[in-house]
Amino acid sequence: MDEIASNEIVTDDDVISILIATDNHLGYMERDPLRSNDSFQTFEEILLYAKKYNVDMMLLGGDLFHDNKPSRKTLYNTIALLRQHCMGDKPCQLEFLSDQKRNFTSFFPIVNYEDPNLNISLPIFSIHGNHDDPSGDGNLCALDVLSASGLINYFGKSNQVDNIEISPILLKKGKTRLALYGLGNIRDERLYRTFLRKNVKMLRPKQNMDEWFNLFVLHQNRVSHNPKNYIPETFVNDFIDLILWGHEHECLIDLSKNEVKNFYITQPGSSVATSLCEGESKTKHIGILRIKQKQFEIEKIKLKSVRPFLMADICLQENLSNERDPTVITNYLIQKVEELEKKAIDDWKENNPDLSSKMNCPRPLIRLRVEYSGGYPTFNPHKFGQRFVNRIANPNDILHFYRKKAVAKLNSSTENDVSFLPEKLENTKIETLIDEFLQIKNLEILNEKELGSAVKTYIEKDEKDAIKE
Repeated sequence: MDEIASNEIVTDDDVISILIATDNHLGYMERDPLRSNDSFQTFEEILLYAKKYNVDMMLLGGDLFHDNKPSRKTLYNTIALLRQHCMGDKPCQLEFLSDQKRNFTSFFPIVNYEDPNLNISLPIFSIHGNHDDPSGDGNLCALDVLSASGLINYFGKSNQVDNIEISPILLKKGKTRLALYGLGNIRDERLYRTFLRKNVKMLRPKQNMDEWFNLFVLHQNRVSHNPKNYIPETFVNDFIDLILWGHEHECLIDLSKNEVKNFYITQPGSSVATSLCEGESKTKHIGILRIKQKQFEIEKIKLKSVRPFLMADICLQENLSNERDPTVITNYLIQKVEELEKKAIDDWKENNPDLSSKMNCPRPLIRLRVEYSGGYPTFNPHKFGQRFVNRIANPNDILHFYRKKAVAKLNSSTENDVSFLPEKLENTKIETLIDEFLQIKNLEILNEKELGSAVKTYIEKDEKDAIKE
């Protein structure tokens, strides 16, 4: 397999062209009066690029939706966009060769562009992510609804998590054969064990096995958070040519090669910022993947509709010496936020010269991480942000206070509670609280990890029966 320069593949009858994107998080911040349309606006831009570049298909790497149970408004907006941009008379040039009943688990196990009752000009193939994964009665997800309506080709759903068999979607165009493997999100610890036990089997085409281009799309942690809470790249079979990696939001769409397994990885990242972290502040891209037999290229395309997002780090001790007057500190931080605001607007105008003359720059997202080690005072970030309500998109959480060194546990019973620390309040997760509690109160009947997972599912996915089950 060869990676080739972006101008060596031209569009012809042997080239399969695919728009690749992941983590669209449709419906994110839908109740925010300013940011409610951000995810849909960018998703429509992606659909328009698919039409502009006349791709054969779109491939999504999971988390199409932000919520496991998207609202009626989110579903309506999504269906409207898919119907508007994916239906039409343009014929699809991809020949479907594999057993569709093995590839699709829906009530209508047929690829949508071959359904005689539908007119599909842009087929979309998608796996599920951790945000929109199957759950509850029937083990269904929102993608099942879109699949039953004929708007999405939902694949990569595994009925077993301890013994997984992945049957590829086989597509052909001219002389190019594509074997598309997909695996929707499974809890990382469990999938790690399944891989370790060699219970993830990837089936291969029986005929002309070495002539297929093998593309694998998955939605898991790529970065190690703890020894078993991610999927090492080396777990993937070495016959794979390219991995489309979802779930990680930082855009690393440029190809990286795994030297051990000799395959390439592309990580498009999210198309909308769902957290105010450094990875999300990187420029957002999608890609046009072109495959010609065993050669391929990715042309990356910068998304222009993404809301500007800038962040910076400030150390009060380094910048204000021994000045601890709250008013002086506040004015200094106001100045820094205003500098970031101006830079975000200037960068947006520079990157969007065709748009800047027609519309104003969207209010930017600004995050200022403030290190207050050394006895410096903190104050209410919400109150601080009120002066930026009509200028910044996230006035309530512009500031993030943190200490450089971990706070040592105090011995005094009256000083033992350090929950007042800003960084502790912001970074605390429900599963962390449960783990801390269960370290003190060991369970005798239930499994601690399973209970923690059930409580998280109950809260995040509104599954009323999660704990009972």
